[in-house]
Amino acid sequence: MTNYLITIIGPTAIGKTALSIALAKHYGCDILSCDSRQFYKEMRIGTAVPTEAELAAAPHHFIQNKSIFESYSVGDFEQDAIAKLEKLFLKNNVQIMVGGSGLYVDAVLKGFDDFPDIDENIRKQINVDFEEFGIIYLQQELKKSDPDYFKKLIVENPQTLQNPQRIKRFVEVCLGTGKPYSSFIGQKKNIRNFTPIIIGLEAEREIMYNRINQRVDLMIQEGLLAEAEKLYPNKSLNALQTVGYRELFDYFDGTTTLDFAIEEIKKNTRRFAKRQITWFKRTENAKWFDYQTDRTAIIDHIESQFIIHNS
Repeated sequence: MTNYLITIIGPTAIGKTALSIALAKHYGCDILSCDSRQFYKEMRIGTAVPTEAELAAAPHHFIQNKSIFESYSVGDFEQDAIAKLEKLFLKNNVQIMVGGSGLYVDAVLKGFDDFPDIDENIRKQINVDFEEFGIIYLQQELKKSDPDYFKKLIVENPQTLQNPQRIKRFVEVCLGTGKPYSSFIGQKKNIRNFTPIIIGLEAEREIMYNRINQRVDLMIQEGLLAEAEKLYPNKSLNALQTVGYRELFDYFDGTTTLDFAIEEIKKNTRRFAKRQITWFKRTENAKWFDYQTDRTAIIDHIESQFIIHNS
């Protein structure tokens, strides 16, 4: 019997959670979250964690299962998610994965490439140089060592260029091997024990932006300010370098007004949604639906894929 992983992708605030629960009820299965911000139990309101009622409607995994003080990489998530799916498929050959973190979705669906071990001394030197020269040093080193990959990030995922941990890894591979980081991508073929059925949700840009603005207003009403204030002493942690918290930390620093910070959250979330769309539109074999599409039409598409792969 073929295993199927129904994977729901799309920008933030588009309705992925509601669809995942409807499908989980229909198929009597579980839901794996691959939203990298919803892993952390200290970040509930600002990450739009499903409500208690939503969590009770179907079994969920990887929701608020980590602390912001723990190190948890996309590689760790890949291993944990695959192990969880192996167990879940023993009970039901249909499972659901949902989330807006494209890299984490790809990790589960396709896996990661193999990279050589890097000399620890190179890693230490990169850290020393970063502390002295900052992220601009990392960006310039990547641009020099792997110009094609640098250009690709600018177009498809510019936020990554502001993530020191990610760029350090790119640079250490370049310096440690003498080869571009991108030369190691796509070489390894990972075997998965499931067939993915990928459902994308989309909306006209104005509608999407209005939904985002309304969600931010609701987060403020629900207490995002107090949540962020509690996290403020730990604002340097990597888990907190995210939209919805950074802007309020600036307010607590006294560099902006509260109204300005809220508008920045909305603006930066809209930008994040645009990047999500750019990422997910590259996904092979995804079937895209308007966010208001009747559930039966989506289920009909899913079950047509069951027939195709089992015939």
